[in-house]
Amino acid sequence: MAEGVLSPGVNLEAFSQAIAAIQALRSSVTRVFDCLKDGMRNRETLEGREKGFVAAFQESLHSVSRDLGELERLSNLVGKPSENHPLHNSGLLSLDPVQDKTPLYSQLLQAYKWSNKLQYHAGLASGLLNQQSLKRSANQMGVSAKRRPKAQPTTLVLPPQYVDDVISRIDRMFPEMSIQLSRPNGTSAMLLVTLGKVLKVIVVMRSLFIDRTIVKGYNENVYTEDGKLDIWSKSNYQVFQKVTDHATTALLHYQLPQMPDVVVRSFMTWLRSYIKLFQAPCQRCGRFLQDGLPPTWRDFRTLEAFHDTCRQ
Repeated sequence: MAEGVLSPGVNLEAFSQAIAAIQALRSSVTRVFDCLKDGMRNRETLEGREKGFVAAFQESLHSVSRDLGELERLSNLVGKPSENHPLHNSGLLSLDPVQDKTPLYSQLLQAYKWSNKLQYHAGLASGLLNQQSLKRSANQMGVSAKRRPKAQPTTLVLPPQYVDDVISRIDRMFPEMSIQLSRPNGTSAMLLVTLGKVLKVIVVMRSLFIDRTIVKGYNENVYTEDGKLDIWSKSNYQVFQKVTDHATTALLHYQLPQMPDVVVRSFMTWLRSYIKLFQAPCQRCGRFLQDGLPPTWRDFRTLEAFHDTCRQ
């Protein structure tokens, strides 16, 4: 059998025979559909029509099976063409006759594809990180003060009136939750959220981005001696200290820089689930108290109550 080379490892004669086998397979499949289309014809009796149809249909299926087997046999003889990538002189590695023992070229192709994919994803990650870059970010540590860009991303700077409107809409959404907004230090907003007669939450915001939350009991003092909100001291009760830790975790979970109003609304919806902090049993163990504490964890998706040890 004469052999030609279309590219390294390709049998030309087997390649042409495979094309002919594909044409034969298509003809066999066409005959099968023609047989189904014609149905039981050209017979006087019903029994004769059924026997003729079954015999013709079986013969057509045998032809398809035979042509398919021949095509599979020829496909194994065709061989695998070498991949062509712009890797300059490294393409000569594909001509190595002992590629099974030294697969350098195939490994080089995989590394090339992986490098391109890594560069693509790194570009996407860089674009997302630059949208909310901080002053002390890693890419600015080595930049001098003169060359440091001073423009901040527009998504971090929102008009105070817009922030007030968002908070006002959220306040109207939850009747059992009251929100008092104040700006003691300029444009940054501070919220005092009172949830029924259960707890109070101090929320420190930068525009519409929540920076810090402190949860205290309903009867605890949330103000300093000079009448300002106390954003540093913790609650005197362990249960509200636990809720404060869970609220900080919730801030990390609800992150959507392009839609900060949705983040604030989602966080307030999650916070509202604590209206039954001392009434809801744990969804895992069914008990109200564990180690003297009620279920302090609320699932971010279902808002169900769990003890801190039962949620895992």
